[in-house]
Amino acid sequence: MTGSEVSPSFRLAYVPGVTPAKWVRIWNERLPDVPLTLHAVSAADAPDVLRAGGADAGFVRLPIDRTDLSAIPLYTETTVVIVPKDHAVAAVEEVSPEDLADEIVFHPLDDVLEWEKRPGLPALERPATTADAVELVAAGVGLLVAPQSLARLHHRKDLTYRTVAGAPESRVALSWPEEATTDLVEDFIGIVRGRTVNSSRGRTQTAAQPKGKRPEAGGAQRKSAAGRSGAGKSGGGKSGTGKSAAGKGARSGGGRGKSAAASAKRGKPKRRS
Repeated sequence: MTGSEVSPSFRLAYVPGVTPAKWVRIWNERLPDVPLTLHAVSAADAPDVLRAGGADAGFVRLPIDRTDLSAIPLYTETTVVIVPKDHAVAAVEEVSPEDLADEIVFHPLDDVLEWEKRPGLPALERPATTADAVELVAAGVGLLVAPQSLARLHHRKDLTYRTVAGAPESRVALSWPEEATTDLVEDFIGIVRGRTVNSSRGRTQTAAQPKGKRPEAGGAQRKSAAGRSGAGKSGGGKSGTGKSAAGKGARSGGGRGKSAAASAKRGKPKRRS
């Protein structure tokens, strides 16, 4: 490798709540010579990190400005309310935003949910982060509504969460700079979308094509050989049919001759004394 050549690598950004471990494992299995590095970024900063070239692709939370970014929506998260385990909400499986009307509900500065009307009563101050809001919930000051993945990320033994029906939901997408759709980006898109190694859209399939031509050529040879063999069998079959017919005719003729001889013997007159 010359001094001007750079070893290929892939930089993947991800926002809190997203767990990229499964896709990273598949990447390492398929492209062991291309290291993948992870970069944790906030949901608000993720689009700018991609635009600035700080990562080749990233998991983001929608909506984002797609003017210069491509995005593939992946899944939508359930929205939950995080409460102390001894709170009344913990006794039910699901609540509505109206059920939280008399509760203080925190609205952290990094909130990823877009509300037309936020539930509950506002706190005196907005927590700086979701993690700070969770600490306040544990202190019994109020509640927090967030995507389920963030509730799991900030799990505490003294807290639990319940589904909030009718609340806004957060969507997670894979995004990358539109003008930087490289082969490695296409490889990662294929992994995220569940394409196999032999997928026709996978870059590795192009290299595998020459291997696929040899069986086709061999198949043509076998087909040609099968055709010649079939022709021989077909001719032999006709010959066998004629032989069989001739044998049948011989046997049939022999049977009639024997019958005629027996009939003639029976019809011979007796000598008179």
